[in-house]
Amino acid sequence: MKEPGRKNLEYRLYPTPAQAKLLDKQLETCRGLYNAALTERREAYRMVGKSINYFDQAGQLREIRLFDSDLAKVNFSAAQDVLRRLDKAYKAFFTRCARGETPGFPRYKGKGRYHSITWPSYGDGCKLKASGKLYIQNVGEIRFKQHRNVTGQIKTVTIRKQGPHYYVVFSCQYEFEVAPRSGPAVGIDVGLEFFSSQSDNVQIANPRYYRKSEKRLAKAQRKLERVKHLPKFDPAKRKARKAVACSHKKIRNQRRDFLHKQSRILVKGYSLIVVEDLQVKNLTRRAKPVQDNETGEYLPNGASAKSGLAKSILDAGWSTFINMLSYKAAEAGSKLIKVNPRGTSQTCPDCGATRKKELSERWHSCECGCSIPRDIAAARVILAVGLHSLGIQSLEAVPFQGTE
Repeated sequence: MKEPGRKNLEYRLYPTPAQAKLLDKQLETCRGLYNAALTERREAYRMVGKSINYFDQAGQLREIRLFDSDLAKVNFSAAQDVLRRLDKAYKAFFTRCARGETPGFPRYKGKGRYHSITWPSYGDGCKLKASGKLYIQNVGEIRFKQHRNVTGQIKTVTIRKQGPHYYVVFSCQYEFEVAPRSGPAVGIDVGLEFFSSQSDNVQIANPRYYRKSEKRLAKAQRKLERVKHLPKFDPAKRKARKAVACSHKKIRNQRRDFLHKQSRILVKGYSLIVVEDLQVKNLTRRAKPVQDNETGEYLPNGASAKSGLAKSILDAGWSTFINMLSYKAAEAGSKLIKVNPRGTSQTCPDCGATRKKELSERWHSCECGCSIPRDIAAARVILAVGLHSLGIQSLEAVPFQGTE
């Protein structure tokens, strides 16, 4: 059975110095268009109380390009996408207002804060050539490292800048063959002491890439702080900014490489994978201030400890890991189930008894005789909850047929 899918394929671009300047120029032009459109929306509402939408601004785009030579060099569809990006920011703002959250009004993009251009229609201003290079309108043919074939139908193309390097992302629509498969089931409990603990007693160490690189990153940031007073394009300042960007990029690449490998191992080895449905955004939320009702003074709220915990959670990359598991399992014919994590670490996997355990208690011991590491016990409970949701009462019914 064939299923439709969408995949993003990323490649490193190698533009010549002249092509890099042209790409930088287009990025800067798109940043200017974004800020100008934001100004128009703000002023229209402030002066006459009128709300301007995407269609109002897109209708003016052709006329603006007649007297703006820099904007005329940017592909028309790519310029439209800039306006859509601003419209999306406004819609997200009003959604947050409706939910009662801290809204965060759309902000201007500062110098060096606009990093990508998207061509929403492949072939309109961008195209892969027979020579293996990527053609970009008013830039030319750019060499890129095609470490794997571009499969499927290319729908959109995005060029993104990370530090001094450029990358191209092809968003491809394709069909993949889903073949039913059988194999063992596994429950996974993610954590900080161990990145993941599995119901079959396997534990994966947490690499802590950000934590291990904090000293090197802090050193690079101190150097950048010392040259903060220099002009933007001073060589020393540019070098310091590049060092910080490269440090962050290395951490990000290390983490993604680790998550890709671990998710692939799980998808290959198991036909049913059960994980916690974690709300990472809530876990990493900033601690609320606590104020004394009588004196009005602010009391300790554990913000320092919570921020350290949030940093470690984000360093582990739980959300990215579960997202990778999701799409890889769909392609491999495995099944991924997300279960409510409530009470999974307080329940005995053998007898089902619940007991309140502090975070410092890392070993699970129960009166029924079950004595195993706490995280593995939680993983077994997660697996049991996932099997129960499928109507399977015991592991004797596994191997599980991965697709329905």
